[in-house]
Amino acid sequence: MASIPLLRLSLHRQPLLKPADAGRFTALRSPPDFPHPLKPTLHISPRPRPRPRSLAPSRPSIIMSYSTVPATERLISVAAYCLPFFNGLQYGRFLLMQYPSLGLVLEPILPILSFYRSVPYASFVAFFALYLGVVRNPSFSRFVRFNSMQAVVLDVLLVVPLLVNRIFNPGRAGVAFRLMVMAHNAIFVFLVACFLYSLGFCILGKTPYLPFVADAAERQL
Repeated sequence: MASIPLLRLSLHRQPLLKPADAGRFTALRSPPDFPHPLKPTLHISPRPRPRPRSLAPSRPSIIMSYSTVPATERLISVAAYCLPFFNGLQYGRFLLMQYPSLGLVLEPILPILSFYRSVPYASFVAFFALYLGVVRNPSFSRFVRFNSMQAVVLDVLLVVPLLVNRIFNPGRAGVAFRLMVMAHNAIFVFLVACFLYSLGFCILGKTPYLPFVADAAERQL
């Protein structure tokens, strides 16, 4: 009978380690995780993928510059456009004869025009003075040089119809004469429009770009 209590004690004996301590014990008994001798131990991070570029073109940054043109440069530019205007008034003789009231518009500039025509070789002197003294002078700004060159190119283009008129000599009647009158009227209207357009832009301090003239003037600068 004395062996029965000993047997019960041996059957109900508590474990030597608690569950928490058992986990620590198994962790200590487990072999450490050493790298395999045949496997590389260097971990290479994957190369980042390049971001796809947008197909839309990038817009350039625009820098606005508000520079005021001096009054002297505006005055020189306005005076430069008087050269082709004075030399091209001869193309308006037929239009002024047909509409005499248009002559009233030119009355304010008649004193200046009469003085300009009273000077001998005034057209040639003004042409070379404008080209050599202003266009080829680097001391002037680009605003003055471009407007002066544009006026010079326009004055040169006005000589072409006169050469054509002298070569073909349309006479004073017939179809050729009518075509010449229409051409002169169109040239005069175009000249007046260019003069007023350039005059207004130069007074405002902006650069005028005349059709068929601005590209040729830009190449010469």
